[in-house]
Amino acid sequence: MRTYASMPGLGIPIRIGVHTGEIENRAGRIMASADAEAILVSRVVTDLVAGSGLSFGSYGTQSLKGVDGQWELFSVQTA
Repeated sequence: MRTYASMPGLGIPIRIGVHTGEIENRAGRIMASADAEAILVSRVVTDLVAGSGLSFGSYGTQSLKGVDGQWELFSVQTA
């Protein structure tokens, strides 16, 4: 698995969280669950982009601070 290593030219590791729907800080909470150099998305995102050619790996089920329930998260896989 390769991740997006750093912001080009700056050497700063990044982490990204993506969600769609009723957001209310969910994308930020997903990002907070990510390791450095990871892009995480919610199950909603994987369902919406089905057939796009994007690949995802399971990141497990997480509790997101301030958000009810358990969230199944996925990491974006790159070639």
